[in-house]
Amino acid sequence: MSYRKIAYLLLFGLMVTSCATTKNELTNSEVISQPKETLLSEDEQNEFEYLFIEGLKQKQLGNLSSAVSFFSRCLEIDPNSAVSMYEMANLHYINNDLTSAALLLEKANSIVTNNKWYKMLLAQIYQQRKQYREAALLYIELCDMEPENQEFLYSKAVLMSMAGDYQQAIDAYNLLESEIGINEQISVAKQQVYMSMNLPQKAFEEINLLINSDPANPEYYGLLAEYYQMQGDNENALKYFEKILQIDPENGIVHFSLASYYTEAGDILKAFDHIKKAYKNDELDADTKIQYYLMQTADSENSLWTNAQIEELLDILYEKYPDDNRMLTMYAEYFIRQNELEKARDNLRKFLETDKSTYIIWQQLLYLENDLQDYNSLYTESKEAIEYFPNQAALYAWNAVSALQIEKYEEALEILEEGESYIVDNQPLQIQFTTYKAEANYKLNRVEQAFKAFDEVLEINPDNYMVLNNYAYYLSIRGENLEKAERLSNQVVKANPDNPTYLDTYAWVLFMREEYSLAKFYMETAIENGGDENSVLIEHYGDILFMLGEKVKAMENWKKAKELGDESEVLNQKINESRYIESLQP
Repeated sequence: MSYRKIAYLLLFGLMVTSCATTKNELTNSEVISQPKETLLSEDEQNEFEYLFIEGLKQKQLGNLSSAVSFFSRCLEIDPNSAVSMYEMANLHYINNDLTSAALLLEKANSIVTNNKWYKMLLAQIYQQRKQYREAALLYIELCDMEPENQEFLYSKAVLMSMAGDYQQAIDAYNLLESEIGINEQISVAKQQVYMSMNLPQKAFEEINLLINSDPANPEYYGLLAEYYQMQGDNENALKYFEKILQIDPENGIVHFSLASYYTEAGDILKAFDHIKKAYKNDELDADTKIQYYLMQTADSENSLWTNAQIEELLDILYEKYPDDNRMLTMYAEYFIRQNELEKARDNLRKFLETDKSTYIIWQQLLYLENDLQDYNSLYTESKEAIEYFPNQAALYAWNAVSALQIEKYEEALEILEEGESYIVDNQPLQIQFTTYKAEANYKLNRVEQAFKAFDEVLEINPDNYMVLNNYAYYLSIRGENLEKAERLSNQVVKANPDNPTYLDTYAWVLFMREEYSLAKFYMETAIENGGDENSVLIEHYGDILFMLGEKVKAMENWKKAKELGDESEVLNQKINESRYIESLQP
């Protein structure tokens, strides 16, 4: 956070304010009184005025398309109506159609050459289109029209600089300075122009003029220090940074500048020490410190600070602002980056202890619970979130999926039915709801309803691979419609040839169709792609091997499945009796 950046922000803010004040200052009386070049009959004049006033009314009401229609009809009556062009241009500007707005205003300015409002809006559009010279020329005209208008003179200087006409910019700044005296924003702007002109001595003189005008102002020494630093004179840069602390020992911003100085010098420890001093400083507000933290940690992979240092900064912030919940979100974000999800969750929960009104915090917490596979907590917390945000359909989805995981199938269906009215036009969420209904119904042995729901999902999204996979798997373990199961599963595997779960399903469908050799190929592919620690997959592999006559290997895999945590009675029976036992599930 540098003094130069602060000055830039102030400078830019003044420029934007200067432009923005011109946008809607044209009053109705000024509009109607603008000269018209076309002679109209009395009837045409009356119709024109009626349409024009209606256009203004519609614009005021926010009915922009209707307003455009009225002003277009005005231009049909009087094609040279500059004021109608101006109003149309305003509407195009609001809709971000800068090209149309510029064309209309250019014509309006050619018809009425002395209207400052037309020129100001056109200059603003030129500036947004980066046509800085054209915008500057308009401000030259505006300055000629109102020589005492300092905003016009300032805008002219800024735009001349942006257009690369540096000497005219300096002349305009000097004229403004002669009227209002030495001014920080003007001096900073002149300094930057001189640097662009490769006149460093002139830039240096501008800063010294500021210092002489107010020797006790530490910000000016900050500008001088950064000037020296930019020139490679680190000795003088450090001298003036330290002078700031002599003048104002409680100055917090200078510690950020010193941190930047020492970072460039390669002394990271000293840099970090100054950051800590800035963070502990009572004169600096929390917003400034948070902004600095976010800038410094935005690119975590290339951050100069270690994880321990980042945590130390967060600890300092939290100690100083224990009641500011933003600190807890910063902690959470940091721990998520470090994949310390439980610590992240703890901070979000702490946030919600004092503020339950922020939906995005609930949302982030539920994501974490799902990633942690803590479905009991997901169930409890999503239910609580619904109490505060009963119109958020996504919360019902979280609650339903957690209910499925903890085998509350009837309750899952109830919560889905309750939340469905809040989905509105969110198709992805509708697919989720229907999928969860299918899963809950299947677990409740309502197979027909489950398969119907799967079909509904696939009608909307034929490439929903999770649904295709689950649907195929349920068909296969029931031994039903195996041809359809193979078709569904084959579609999934073609699109996801390395996914062990999908490969396992396809292998199992082939197994149920007694295509054992092909089933073995796909099951071994699944194992090679990370399925070697999945107990269900390993058990299936043993079943396939048994059917191919490889009974010793089959037994080895059944035992391995047991070691991996599969304690099913059927698996134990296979091991005890050394034979394959069919286990069709409901």
